[in-house]
Amino acid sequence: MSVDHEMAAEDDPVPGIAVTVVTVVGYGLAAVVLVAWFLYGWLVQRQGFVASVGESAGAGFALLLAVSVVGTVRRSRR
Repeated sequence: MSVDHEMAAEDDPVPGIAVTVVTVVGYGLAAVVLVAWFLYGWLVQRQGFVASVGESAGAGFALLLAVSVVGTVRRSRR
């Protein structure tokens, strides 16, 4: 590691974007819902482990796509 790298790391920290409490709670709630959806499909509907994983993974990717679209729309308004 060079001296320049050490100085840059100490003097110029990269500012991060603050994440609100509402965002963290929303992501946590989405994770709980996806796990519950997996367990419902696997244990209640008895559709099989792999099918339940696939279904909840698909729902998770759909949620990520929705979050991405909403974030893009919000960022383009600024």
